[in-house]
Amino acid sequence: MSLRKGEIEKVSGSVVVASGVEDVVLGEVVEVGYERLIGEVVRVSKSHFTVQVYEATSGLRPGEPVYATGKLLVAELGPGLMSTIFDGIQRPLESVLVKVGPFIKRGVKVNALPRDREW
Repeated sequence: MSLRKGEIEKVSGSVVVASGVEDVVLGEVVEVGYERLIGEVVRVSKSHFTVQVYEATSGLRPGEPVYATGKLLVAELGPGLMSTIFDGIQRPLESVLVKVGPFIKRGVKVNALPRDREW
């Protein structure tokens, strides 16, 4: 499924109200703002939907894009979980360190489990 684009109407703390995507569903993963922060749809009404953003929302403004992914928020499971430390949205901290350094950059995307390793 391709990304469907809406826009931010309101930002209040870690919650964003958005519009412009008619078929969004509860629990759907969305990417919020120009940095494409990870969030989850937590409320749906006729013309708007509410998103819980799982990263810092400072700097987000009304009018910025919101992309609905068509995927539900899920945890990836596999043998590599036992030896890895994750943040709250299942980004492995060691992989984040390699990609962006010791501080987690907003919007950074890394796979929860390595794709190049056989278990």
